[in-house]
Amino acid sequence: MKYGNLVIEKKEYVVLKRLMNLSGYYKDDTLRKSVRKLVGEMETAIIKDELEMYADVIRFNTTITITSENGWHKKFRLVMPTDSDIKNNKISILTPMGAAVMGYSEGDTIIWDFPTGEQKLVIEKVEQENEHMNLNMVL
Repeated sequence: MKYGNLVIEKKEYVVLKRLMNLSGYYKDDTLRKSVRKLVGEMETAIIKDELEMYADVIRFNTTITITSENGWHKKFRLVMPTDSDIKNNKISILTPMGAAVMGYSEGDTIIWDFPTGEQKLVIEKVEQENEHMNLNMVL
């Protein structure tokens, strides 16, 4: 991991904590495991102010390109659950894939448990949007 731990922007951290507190209610075992793993990683996360955030760290509204050791390649945008739209490659933080990548950075390798089993992923590219979500409306 490039920065030693997950790196999460302060306001996004608060939103994530609220979303993760609901994880006990998820019926899907894989999602529940993914959320628990993210919650565990958040305990040692590096929390940064908006202006201190590294440009290559995955956060809300980041577009990510990943590859797996199995050879598949995927590009998607990480979004809030209400903005999820699989057909348009907008993946919610509350999916195994979304939970897997949050706070990681370009070049990192992740081993994560998916419905199809454990997979090794490489974050090939991280692209930031000009605007990050207005978290004040969520807070």
